[in-house]
Amino acid sequence: VRFRDNGSSLDDEKVIFDDIPAARFHAGCRIKFGPDSKLYITTGDAGDREYAQDLNKIHGKILRLNDDGSIPADNPFSNSPVWSYGHRNPQGIDWFPGTDILWSTEHGPSGFDGPGGGDEVNVIVKGGNYGWPVVSHNESREGMISPVLVFTPAEAPASGMFYSSGKIDKFKNCFLFGCLRGNGIISVKVDPNDKTKVISYEKIAQDFGRIREITEGPDGSIYFSTSNRDGRGKVRDGDDKIYRIISQ
Repeated sequence: VRFRDNGSSLDDEKVIFDDIPAARFHAGCRIKFGPDSKLYITTGDAGDREYAQDLNKIHGKILRLNDDGSIPADNPFSNSPVWSYGHRNPQGIDWFPGTDILWSTEHGPSGFDGPGGGDEVNVIVKGGNYGWPVVSHNESREGMISPVLVFTPAEAPASGMFYSSGKIDKFKNCFLFGCLRGNGIISVKVDPNDKTKVISYEKIAQDFGRIREITEGPDGSIYFSTSNRDGRGKVRDGDDKIYRIISQ
C-alpha cells in the first residue's frame, strides 16, 4: 500500500501490489527502496515450501518493483517481479554503502520442516537461487548459492542494515541485525576489498531480550526495538521499548 505524506497525515491510500502470500509463520514482508530507486520486498514460503523453487509463485522470493507497483523491464525473469528465489523466510535487506551489493538475513528450518537452526546471511544476486527447500544448513548444490554465514543453533535474525555513518567507528560498514531467539544484535564485519565476504562477527546488546528491528538514524546513532510482548519472549518492565546506541 502506498500513501502520500502531507506533513501531518498520510493520504491517497493506494494498493500498488497485491496477493503476497500470508500465513501465521514464514511471511517475510520486509520492504526497502534500493540504490536503484526500485522497491524490494521479501516474501516467505508461507508454509508452502515447494513454491520457493517455483518461478510462477511469489512465495519464498525477494521481489523487485517500480514505485508504482509495476514490474521493471530489467528484472531477471520476463514479466515477473522475482529478483531472487529459493528462500524460506527472508527478513532484513540492505545494500553495502555506495554499492548495489544486496545482503539479506533469513530464518533457517524450524523443527517441523527440517533440523533446527541454519539461519542465514546471504549476498543476493540478480536471478539467484538460494536453495530452499532443496538445500539448507550450508549444504551445496550446483546452480544454488550458498550463504556467507550460517547460524546453528538458531539466532532468528529479524532485520538487517549496514551502518554507513562514521559516528560509531567500530560499526562502520558493518551489517547488523537483531535476533529474536539469540537475544542480541549481531554485527558482521565485511571485507572492504571484497564486499561479499565476511571477516568476522560479534554479538552485542544481549541484555534486552528479543530484538526485532534495527536502523541507523540521521544523527548517526543506531536505534533498535525489542519484541518481548509477542508471546515468545520474557517480558521485562516497561516492554516493549526503542533503544539508542551512541558513540562514546
